[in-house]
Amino acid sequence: MKIFITGGAGYVGAMLIDQFAKRQDVEKIITLDKEKETELTAKNINKDKIIYLETNTSDNWEEKVKEYNPDVVIHTAWQIRHMYGQEELEWKWNIDGSDKVFDFAFNTPSVKKLIYFSSVSSYGAFADNSMDHFYKEEEPFRKSGYLYAEEKRICEEHLEERYKKAKENNWNGQVFIVRPAAITGPRGRYDRIRFGLQSALSGNLHGGFAYKIVTLLTSFVPVTKKWLRQYIHEDDVTDIVALFTFNNLEGSYEVFNISPPGDVVLGKDMARAVNKNILPIFPWMARLAFFFFWHVTRGKIPTSPGSWKGYSYPIAVDGSKITKQYGFQYKYQSKDAFVNNEGRYKVIIN
Repeated sequence: MKIFITGGAGYVGAMLIDQFAKRQDVEKIITLDKEKETELTAKNINKDKIIYLETNTSDNWEEKVKEYNPDVVIHTAWQIRHMYGQEELEWKWNIDGSDKVFDFAFNTPSVKKLIYFSSVSSYGAFADNSMDHFYKEEEPFRKSGYLYAEEKRICEEHLEERYKKAKENNWNGQVFIVRPAAITGPRGRYDRIRFGLQSALSGNLHGGFAYKIVTLLTSFVPVTKKWLRQYIHEDDVTDIVALFTFNNLEGSYEVFNISPPGDVVLGKDMARAVNKNILPIFPWMARLAFFFFWHVTRGKIPTSPGSWKGYSYPIAVDGSKITKQYGFQYKYQSKDAFVNNEGRYKVIIN
């Protein structure tokens, strides 16, 4: 099998390459990313299987990839962090780039499967959301002021439109869309130091003055009344993609929320995990703080417009469809994924 993976230097993309390259039934992995290759793939013991292209999905890469006749296309590439004052460029990378990936999949005869990473955030974080309502795949995405969620929503619309046209032109492949909860695990926490909620609250941010201020402000865990999170372990994510990639499954255009069953992570759970006390706040406080840090740091601290809603209002999803339809069993519960140092990329901590 030959597999084309976008976002090969990203969190999920690099793990997929690392794990799939070890398989006997994989001949070649072609991957691209606008960033430099990570050590996980650059020093992989199966490096001879990996073709790395340092380019953007919105650039011209199609002819190079087509030479390898990939069987499966896995689209993980995404500019997640809102680029301050560069929204047009971000649109080009995310939306135009994704359109090119979809068009490539539907117009390359060798491609039989397309797997795309969407997001649960596009269900929309709004004040009337309930902590007891778990969104299912048939419920529509809603427009919001959060650019990441909006771009993911629009991208899914573009994919569905292209799929319908491809079917009219007798394309007989399969599309699998995954909408993950927040992905975490040992590699996410230790190998890839990123600015995120978990890093900020854990005190793991390293950098300039702005990060020191954030660390000071998160001496407590600020929690709104409806604060809620769901986490999925990185191993479960890669296992789900492997399920779609290497098995003959029924279905044509399949959409899955991927989030384990069981308890969600509440504010008190977050505080306990990072050994801090809770500081109750109102949504307007979160909105004001996010606005201030976004503009004062010119986006260095990623509190982009609309993102405060995700900190204030819940988006809980039902991830049971993949279990009912294909028998997939999650290995890690949400709280375990968030806290425990377990899995394929378990880190030895001295």
